[in-house]
Amino acid sequence: MTSGPVLNVADAKLFPNRTETTPERFGAEVSPIANAIGAKKLGCMLHVVQPGKTAFPFHNHHGNEEMFVILEGTGTYRLGAETYPVKAGDVCSAPAGGAETAHQISNTGDTVLKYLAFSTRQDPEVVEYPDSGKFGCVAVGEGRDFFSARLRFVGRAGETRDYWEGEE
Repeated sequence: MTSGPVLNVADAKLFPNRTETTPERFGAEVSPIANAIGAKKLGCMLHVVQPGKTAFPFHNHHGNEEMFVILEGTGTYRLGAETYPVKAGDVCSAPAGGAETAHQISNTGDTVLKYLAFSTRQDPEVVEYPDSGKFGCVAVGEGRDFFSARLRFVGRAGETRDYWEGEE
């Protein structure tokens, strides 16, 4: 459902990205802005991260590219093996690729950190998590987002099934 082609960031409806199993260091409120304004090929999500928290695990995308625009606050941007300080007005890139493009934004400041994450919308997508050795495969589907994806699998290499299993 869209709210029309214009939405002020201050009016974006926020949702927690935490579940019962989310480690304490992670947590943010997010708003799928692109869906709210009817965007089809470009994604945009507002992130609101409290001091000391990180929105998502360190990860890289094989199909999608992301760009982050810091609106408010300070933190760090981890990209591959490097970490960079970020503040309001900074723009960060996260190209598609391997572990060298893995990325993560953390709030290291004393106030809320707000940023917009823009992305391409290649669907389906494969995401790797270098810190934990996991990978994820997701088929989002039109009008949905990562949290409400039609199909999502997160596992580790070696947890595969035989191609013919269950096809008797």
